[in-house]
Amino acid sequence: MTLLCKIGLVLMVLVVATAAAAIAVIVHHGISARDQPTALETFVARQMRHLAVPRSAREARNPVPATADVLSEARAHFADHCASCHGNDGRGQTEMGQHLYPKTPDMREANTQSLSDGELFYIIHNGVRLTGMPAWGDSPPEDDQDSWKLVHFIRHLPKISPEELEEMKNLNPQSPHEKEEEEAEEKFLQGEDSPSLSPPHHH
Repeated sequence: MTLLCKIGLVLMVLVVATAAAAIAVIVHHGISARDQPTALETFVARQMRHLAVPRSAREARNPVPATADVLSEARAHFADHCASCHGNDGRGQTEMGQHLYPKTPDMREANTQSLSDGELFYIIHNGVRLTGMPAWGDSPPEDDQDSWKLVHFIRHLPKISPEELEEMKNLNPQSPHEKEEEEAEEKFLQGEDSPSLSPPHHH
């Protein structure tokens, strides 16, 4: 049996196993995103993710040097683009991240840190189907320096400092309600009457 046939057989088995697991979950629990993925679903999803990344991409080396400036840029990028789901510390303990299915992973742990730089880059650049992870690479892979910088930041997450986390808070995007509160506070400090604020809307 050729290597291509073996890969095709493995993919077919994984697809069948995933379908069976999905049917079992739906029959017993419905399709709520509140459920925790089963151990089988998690295993199959990780295997599928691994197989979905081409070997050449998995073996790719990070062409961007891990300098202090690069890490600073990546930290700011992560705070603005990624933290709403992943959290500034990468733990995924955010309202958005915990309401996805599967939930946003803790990127400090081995399931993420054990991936190669090439795999991390591929996931950032291309996203992951059937999850909440979007594809962030708008430019061709060879020109996507931002994603390679983010790989360095992900590697840094297990040892991120309180000072870095505090800096990132000021870089996180604000919700409309947070902007309204900030404007009201500024007006109050300038001696203007503070307008009444509507309560935040939860979806």
